[in-house]
Amino acid sequence: VQLQASGGGLVQPGGSLRLSCAASGFALDYYDVGWFRQAPGKECEGVSCVSSNNGSTYYTDSVKGRFTMSRDSAKNTMYLQMNSLKPEDTAVYYCARALRYGEHPSNYNYWGQGTQVTVSS
Repeated sequence: VQLQASGGGLVQPGGSLRLSCAASGFALDYYDVGWFRQAPGKECEGVSCVSSNNGSTYYTDSVKGRFTMSRDSAKNTMYLQMNSLKPEDTAVYYCARALRYGEHPSNYNYWGQGTQVTVSS
């Protein structure tokens, strides 16, 4: 099982980025998966996660209406579209596969390597 995150970078406030997470060794469609982030000095935070059972998607309050999580079955890749970025979105972003659905990091047992997102003018 491997998860490879990419797409981070430096963007100005109000800009957009799309993160990708390519999965191998398993089919994304059959697992609950999520995106997390960790800023310096802060705990790892669940940003978004999706249930393989019914497709329900969770977003943490601070990103609702700005971030959208999606999956491409053919490419076995998940995405996090991030719009209207703010400086407080600056963090290392991780994709992960869950043991059980939920936004807490302890629910996840496979993690990608992380990609840095920096929002700054």
